[in-house]
Amino acid sequence: MKNKYIIYIACAAMTIVASCKKESFLNRTPLSSIVPENFFKNETDLQLYCNQYYSSLTIQNFLRLDDNSDDKANATINPMLAGTYTVPSQATHNYSGGTTLDFSPINVNQSGTDWDFSLIRACNFFLINYQKAAIPDATKNIYVGETLFFRANDFWKKVKAFGDVPYVNHYIVDSSKSVLYGPRMPHKQVMDSVLKDINFAVANLPVTPVDGRLGKYAALALKARICLWEGTYRKYAGVGDETIYLQAASDAAEQIMSSGQFKIYNTGNPQSDYYNLFIQDELKGNSEAILPARYLSSILMNGIDRSLGEAADGYTKDFANSILCSDGLPVSLSPLYKGDDTPDDEATNRDPRYKQQIATRGFDFLDGDLISLPRIATTVTSTGYQPIKGRSSSLAAWNANASTYDFFIFRYAEVLLIEAEAKAELGQATQTIIDNTINPLRDRVGMPHMIITTLVKDPKSNFPSLPVLIDEIRRERRVELGSEGFRFDDIKRWRAGTLINNPNTILGMKLTPALRAQYAAAKIDVSSVVVDANNYIRQYPSITTRTWNDKMYLLPIPTQELSLNPNLKQNPGW
Repeated sequence: MKNKYIIYIACAAMTIVASCKKESFLNRTPLSSIVPENFFKNETDLQLYCNQYYSSLTIQNFLRLDDNSDDKANATINPMLAGTYTVPSQATHNYSGGTTLDFSPINVNQSGTDWDFSLIRACNFFLINYQKAAIPDATKNIYVGETLFFRANDFWKKVKAFGDVPYVNHYIVDSSKSVLYGPRMPHKQVMDSVLKDINFAVANLPVTPVDGRLGKYAALALKARICLWEGTYRKYAGVGDETIYLQAASDAAEQIMSSGQFKIYNTGNPQSDYYNLFIQDELKGNSEAILPARYLSSILMNGIDRSLGEAADGYTKDFANSILCSDGLPVSLSPLYKGDDTPDDEATNRDPRYKQQIATRGFDFLDGDLISLPRIATTVTSTGYQPIKGRSSSLAAWNANASTYDFFIFRYAEVLLIEAEAKAELGQATQTIIDNTINPLRDRVGMPHMIITTLVKDPKSNFPSLPVLIDEIRRERRVELGSEGFRFDDIKRWRAGTLINNPNTILGMKLTPALRAQYAAAKIDVSSVVVDANNYIRQYPSITTRTWNDKMYLLPIPTQELSLNPNLKQNPGW
């Protein structure tokens, strides 16, 4: 039951209020006016200060996630992928100094795509003040560990977005100091500091944390995520020194795996377990939840379930084609594939994750509103491949901001995929590794095991030059983590931006004249839906393909930042 727990994750503001003394609201000293000399006295103060970081955690809530990748083609084309993204004029950074505290949840873009350093500044302020607390060093180091976890995560997000970034690891009171207006530190140096920070967090966060707070395994999960990204980036961008990060990713994943505390959620129902995993009212205690974001009735609820039903996004033909057939072979090779002339044919004999991620005939959209024909070009969905991950038929969850479904922040399945990919990139992936990583995911949905010696290269692979094992691990990652927001980061670290050029990434399902007639018979107007010469829905009729430009591997720095700091140089191509 969730009714006795205070949630920290995703509701830092609430816990800040709950942690304050019970005194008159109007008489309470504003937190923004508390000076450090009167604070940082005990563990409660350290915990209260660290609460503000938690709103920066990335929550896999599925809402329009992966719309910036080859997996989705939503109703409105992504400006980055359309080539219409423009350099922003300003960001919301906060470099300024000061000696007072502000406990409002840090206003940080969860995707890390803003040139905003307020979280890092808050972390650095803590690090010069926490020693004032009259508590044991081991207790202090828990909150230092939390602080360095969030600093590492934020710098990593900035590196992913901008490449080289200014690196400031101490609090600056005088905003005129030259360190604020110096050049960017090289990517690799920043990431070496990130690794040092996350290693401290791993070493000092508790194995069993206070409910809702970070612990050792969350830190290991972040380390695995960061190090896989950095290791593969270094390899495929050709900048070198990738082995240390790939090995660190594997080591972190293996520590989580060997802990015995986590396993893949599997109740023995392969046709529904994957779908049901993402509509859980309570993830506390779920074997796959390393760190969940939790919601409570009448305390903190969300409106994601309803928003997912109104998202106007859709998986692409390319994503649908990537899902294997039930014999473990790709659609280009499997004799079980029935083609895509009808939605029913396309969904038949597929990996069960197909029907558990894409709305097919019989799916209950809302309290008995069963799907008979795929929704096309509506406020619900775009391409006919309607995403249903995290979308339930519950009327209660549909009510505005009334859902208590929990979301993952770190999920054990991702850790297994990190281990498989890191080992494969290191040339160390044995069948035992695959049996311990990929195959538990397949067991959940009743798919045949991946057997290294029997893998056959997909002739329609998006990665024709890759070894088949790495190719198939990437496929497994794409399908298992669909709609969870990882895909564009994956494309960047693999240096695979040209995947966007594939015309299938802006196509939807096949809409034959016979299928159009079914819509007409059901009095559903699809006359405005444009198809190509092969009857596939053209999501953006004005273009036949998107065109990747290498400048998109990095975001542009806002022009105001360039004018404030002449030592900053704009990213290439912008």
